[in-house]
Amino acid sequence: MSQTYRPDTPEQVADLITWALAESTPLALRGHGTKAALGRPTNTSHALDLSGIAGIVDYAPEELVMTARAGTSMAEVRAALDAAGQMLAFEPPDWRPLLGQPHGPADPPGTLGGLVACNLAGSRRISAGAARDHVLGIAGVSGRGEAFRSGGRVVKNVTGFDLSKLLTGSMGTLAALTELSLKTVPRPETSATVLVLGLDAADAVQAMTRALGSSHEVSGAAHLPAAMAARSAVAAIAGDGRAITALRVEGPDPSVAWRCQALRTELTALGPTEALSHDDGAVLWGEVSDARLIADPADAVLWRLSVPPAQGARVLAAVRHGVGEGHLSGWQMDWGGGLLWLALAPTPEAHAGAVRDAVAHHGGGHATLIRAGADVRAHVPVFQPQPAPLAALSRRVTESFDPKGILSPGRMAEGR
Repeated sequence: MSQTYRPDTPEQVADLITWALAESTPLALRGHGTKAALGRPTNTSHALDLSGIAGIVDYAPEELVMTARAGTSMAEVRAALDAAGQMLAFEPPDWRPLLGQPHGPADPPGTLGGLVACNLAGSRRISAGAARDHVLGIAGVSGRGEAFRSGGRVVKNVTGFDLSKLLTGSMGTLAALTELSLKTVPRPETSATVLVLGLDAADAVQAMTRALGSSHEVSGAAHLPAAMAARSAVAAIAGDGRAITALRVEGPDPSVAWRCQALRTELTALGPTEALSHDDGAVLWGEVSDARLIADPADAVLWRLSVPPAQGARVLAAVRHGVGEGHLSGWQMDWGGGLLWLALAPTPEAHAGAVRDAVAHHGGGHATLIRAGADVRAHVPVFQPQPAPLAALSRRVTESFDPKGILSPGRMAEGR
């Protein structure tokens, strides 16, 4: 009989994990459950629900640091940041529509701990870094039942900083996170988005590379083919009928206006350009960061590929050739060509061979299976297979934190 345990304090988390360790009872860690479909299915029927350990502990906008418990709702985090005119620089995405989760105003939006545990970042990652680059301190309980605290509230305090980086992205397999301190940044005064219209994938990579290499401090660079652009909620994009290559600039209003015009002038040789307002741009970048436009059809297999940006178009062409005509139902590029989202027709093997061969033959990188049925995720490697020495090191790290494999076993690797 399955059981969900919902502690209210870090001490109760430690007690529950100590009990689970003694009873050899594995626990699936979760917050609001919005990311439960990421990774492999866990080998357990019992859950440790950390959403009760919630609330902002300390927020000092003048110091650009927020400390909050891991179960704190992202809605609460965003509300506090908005009130202070600040944000998390890595642009946290909301993957609920992508993963088939309810995403209305009253639905759980996910927790801060879940965001950090999955190391999720949106389009601004290319300029601001990943979630792990903004975690200053972290507290939790290991699979040994031992409470720990690493790092601190200020950037100068680097004690245990690498431990924070290690736990960010561990998806609940090393420890149950209970508290986090993150850097915050002022929200830009305004933004504008330059669109280059009608480019194919190769020319889009060229445009994004040129823009990112310029002095204009581009904070987002993405490309949508015509079929995906037609799904946008921005009428000017959906009604145009062409592919778009989007380049975002942010900052003080006069600077943004000048840089936007300069980008248009420098890129006009590649194709016609347009400019989006701050509001329309915010809608577009939300769609891109959240990968909302490739969420349909709901049964499509979704892959997320991290590759050398200059190779993005070549990897895409190789995938298209490898899976066969008609099997690629949607795609988009982000991070200047370094992030490819692919929607593929469902198959028992999720086209894993073709996708990973394409990555391997064009500079390397990582291919992660984001969405597929539980039966597929149980036997197809969800994460990029590691070379033997790195896999052995990963096993040793996991065993040092969780020797009996009781925390979300099987989530990241078979048998663990």
